[in-house]
Amino acid sequence: MNAKILILLGVAALAAADSRSVEFRGYRAPSSESRSFESYESSEAKYDFNWAVDDDSSENHFSHQEVREDDNTQGSYYVYLPDGRRQTVTYYVDGDSGYIADVKYSGEASFESGSSESRSFDSGSYEAPRRYFDSNESK
Repeated sequence: MNAKILILLGVAALAAADSRSVEFRGYRAPSSESRSFESYESSEAKYDFNWAVDDDSSENHFSHQEVREDDNTQGSYYVYLPDGRRQTVTYYVDGDSGYIADVKYSGEASFESGSSESRSFDSGSYEAPRRYFDSNESK
């Protein structure tokens, strides 16, 4: 009797499961309706920017400007180096030519009297560092 009831319940469960629509929750390839024909790579790149920092209190002085249209990019930037010179880099990229840069320096390199580059070191006596032995190591 129990076997007949279990078989009857199994058939009823199969009938109920078959009548419901089962929603697929796995991965599916996107349908052609949901695809956008606009691609980020297909749009032409075009921009122009320019910015600069001139802060005397922190001695930060640098600038950068760049212009791009399609595959052609050109720009320049400058920065003041710690030795007082100004480094200017002018560059361009033309399609697949790669990054081509022209680096120029203006001004004279100089070091203030307090900087480590201008200090003269005394050539006096020098004592080698002492080696400390571990208590397990013989002297």
